[in-house]
Amino acid sequence: MSSTQAAVVVGVDVGGTFTDLYLVDGDGVRVHKTPSTPHDPSEGVLRGLREIGGMDAVLVVHGSTVATNAVLEGKGAKTALVTTAGFQDVLEIGRQDRPSLYDVWVSRPPPLVPEERRFGAPERVASDGSVIKPLTPESAREVVARVRASGAEAVAVCCLFSFLRPEHERMLRDALAEDGGPLVYVSHEVLPEYREYERTATTVINAFVAPVVERYLARLAGSLSSGLRVVQSSGGSVTAEAAMRRPIETISGGPAGGVAGAYRLAKDAGYERTICFDMGGTSTDVCLCDGGVPPTNAWSLAGLPIGTPAIDIYSVGAGGGSIARVDAGGALVVGPESAGADPGPAAYGRGEAPTVTDANLVLGRLGAGDFTVAGRPLDLDRARAALARLGAAMGAAPEDAAEGVVRVANANMARAIRVISVERGHDPRRFILTAFGGAGPLHACEVAESLGIPRVLIPARPGVLSAMGMTVAEVSRDYSRTVMLSGTPLPLEEARRAADGLIEQGRAAMEAMGIAGHVETATSLDLRYHGQSFELTIPYDRDGHGSETPSGLAAAFHEAHRLRFGHAHDDRAIEIVTARVRLEAPGAADLGADSLASAASSTPRERRAVHFNGVAHDTPILERSALAAGPIDGPAIVAQYDTAAVIPPGWSARSGPRGNMIIERAE
Repeated sequence: MSSTQAAVVVGVDVGGTFTDLYLVDGDGVRVHKTPSTPHDPSEGVLRGLREIGGMDAVLVVHGSTVATNAVLEGKGAKTALVTTAGFQDVLEIGRQDRPSLYDVWVSRPPPLVPEERRFGAPERVASDGSVIKPLTPESAREVVARVRASGAEAVAVCCLFSFLRPEHERMLRDALAEDGGPLVYVSHEVLPEYREYERTATTVINAFVAPVVERYLARLAGSLSSGLRVVQSSGGSVTAEAAMRRPIETISGGPAGGVAGAYRLAKDAGYERTICFDMGGTSTDVCLCDGGVPPTNAWSLAGLPIGTPAIDIYSVGAGGGSIARVDAGGALVVGPESAGADPGPAAYGRGEAPTVTDANLVLGRLGAGDFTVAGRPLDLDRARAALARLGAAMGAAPEDAAEGVVRVANANMARAIRVISVERGHDPRRFILTAFGGAGPLHACEVAESLGIPRVLIPARPGVLSAMGMTVAEVSRDYSRTVMLSGTPLPLEEARRAADGLIEQGRAAMEAMGIAGHVETATSLDLRYHGQSFELTIPYDRDGHGSETPSGLAAAFHEAHRLRFGHAHDDRAIEIVTARVRLEAPGAADLGADSLASAASSTPRERRAVHFNGVAHDTPILERSALAAGPIDGPAIVAQYDTAAVIPPGWSARSGPRGNMIIERAE
């Protein structure tokens, strides 16, 4: 292990239904699932650590949902916004796009900062960085007095073109922070890029969630004797202290950890082209990886744009807890509403509404004794009663209603995969589907079949793969700055100087996090044709492989534009818009081998009726270790602690590298 790696590490992924834990030590791997505690996620984390024996771990790597929930539920800090005078309403004006074009009754959600807490500062910087109107200390103090009078707990400061000239934002930040004032976040540190609305929204979200995240992480860290790292939306991890300073970067850390772990496993097994399929209790996250994990700098949460780096993940409201109902038109609808952890699916003993989990139980794809919730087995009778009520509304038997629920859920998830594949020019038939999450292996083969995907990979510990991904997540920092450079040839020296400054900033941040070992750096540039509104991110290769020269970079951009949009303009002027750098150090643990103990045996532990396409098949229920004895032909159910994999008729499973299961369509 490197100097940055820990001898004992626990990955923790907090989901909507379960909190998953993956512990790595000198004796191997231990996994555990415990019900989440939405009212205070740290309770579920600490309970899980106690149950798995991880309270004395050297390091805990955590994917937090606290920032996400604060935005979705509107339960963040009382936030104020300070902008250049005249631009106080940019957050509310937005981009004027209408998601429901023909809905005359549509109403936009209220902005995170109401009008009475939006303030204008008498200053102005031009687009070239020159000062049109300087901010005086007296004017800054007057703005600060108004902000303090508003009772704000956190303040976002976003002045025009501050990424070129940050002095005014610094003056406001220093004045606001005097005498123990509210938490202050300035846009030239949170997102030093152009596009005023996106930069403002990103800075506001960061301020809105900061006190909530800071309290949560401080409380969690105070209860641990170990170090604490937090996974970012980009898939890398940072210390808890760094996460408190830029909490917006942790918003989708859980799904990002899952994709990062799934891609590393698939690549290690020889499949660099994979579609990651993570079906949990509340939602399904999908991500297409074609030779690498796809980054994005333009994503959104609750309709608000976020400009910080993230893995390009597409989510739909389809999970094991998704509630099924018959709508006013008589159609069967599944999700996006979820039973969550409380009350949970009917089979968990408290809920009443039929869910996807209840449907799988009624169809025999899950067994009542396969899993326990709070020490109790799944309640088949309660699940059947819920599906019977749904079936009565449909005029169908419970089993037929259950098959309908599964088909609709599968269709929703297949549609999500088409969005990231077919609609972006990729043929899903050329990829392997890597399925994980507590419910992913239950649905993977049928989803793959509907898309023509011939092969499915099920990791050794699919139900806790996101937690596993956190243990191997690199320690990373991402930095960017808008440069707006143009000319023929492209002025790469100026772009290089900007990138070198970002690398120096990043190395200082890594040292502050205690990362003293080898740190790798990667540079990229956002390019566009002159007059375009959006850019493509192109790796800037300094190692002599082509894009280190102006002509090589231009050629790489033309080719990327042709692949993305089907055409390119080789004779058109190109602009360098933004410089980006990423610094990485090794993660907390190595990928390693994960052996699922117990002797190989092809003898089923039981047989039961499992429904496929309206027919009940006498189906063997096998332990995961049975794969070592040879291929398993469907229909079959392969069960393990954290999930069950369904092998439908016409499919066959075999053992793969690192304990993976490879399921293929029979010829």
